[in-house]
Amino acid sequence: MSLNSKKLSYNQGILYAVVCYVAWGLFPVFWKSITGVPAVNVLAHRIVWSFAFLLVWVLLTNRQTFISYIKQPKLLFRLGLAGFVISANWGIYIYAVASNHIIEAGLGYYINPLVNVFLGYVFLKERLAILQKIAVVLALIGVVYFTISYGSFPWVSLALAITFGLYGLLKKKANLESMPALTVETMMVFPFALAFLFYTAGSNPATPFFPSSAITSVLLLVSGIVTAIPLYWFGKSAQVIPLSTMGFIQYLSPTLQLLLGIFVYGETFGIEYFICFAFVWAGLIFYTISILKGKKVTIAK
Repeated sequence: MSLNSKKLSYNQGILYAVVCYVAWGLFPVFWKSITGVPAVNVLAHRIVWSFAFLLVWVLLTNRQTFISYIKQPKLLFRLGLAGFVISANWGIYIYAVASNHIIEAGLGYYINPLVNVFLGYVFLKERLAILQKIAVVLALIGVVYFTISYGSFPWVSLALAITFGLYGLLKKKANLESMPALTVETMMVFPFALAFLFYTAGSNPATPFFPSSAITSVLLLVSGIVTAIPLYWFGKSAQVIPLSTMGFIQYLSPTLQLLLGIFVYGETFGIEYFICFAFVWAGLIFYTISILKGKKVTIAK
């Protein structure tokens, strides 16, 4: 029996969405707690233990759907590509948190909806409402201003926004159940992650498979659960909540990351960041208004 079989009420969907995005917003606290392990090794552990946890999950709750996915070669290829893209996103985010770029990571997830609009225009030939065009231009102005005034291109922000946008693009028309699909995605990158961990453990005594710290080892094991549970909440909420409502709630995540970066981890939020964020926030206002007015993008004939 699938865990998705029981229909949720609208209020339950809202609760799942809020809890999901709050959890994602608090992710820096978890990844900051993993110390003394290179970011690429943390990523490999995240992939390995996410697959292990997800595999048990789907075999207990949605075995037939998972098996049907792995029997389709074209779907396996698509999900494998999606797996590598989302792994890149995870790795960039882990690096951002470990290297004190939490604010920049938050900016990336503010930009993400506007990147989605742009990717839809480029790859899906979607026509954009005038307000959506303004939103994309404002975000672009903010990024260009930051690059010129700060003297550093916000590659972490754009890499996070683009990889997550591409991930959504790859899955847009697939209409797959989230947990079985994610299990297949992690399954496709699992051998590479596991091989990397064994290789680094064998070639460098400073990077054993599990670190000497028991707490850090437990956190690495738990990273699979931490990855999967919010995605399950997201899938449940998406069943009953309109995309426009999800669009509002999703800003909880980068807002919490921004606040954590400034007030908990002491990252500098200078005038360059403020002006860049101001342009992006203005773009998001136009984007949100376009959704509320019902001017959704349409596919070109």
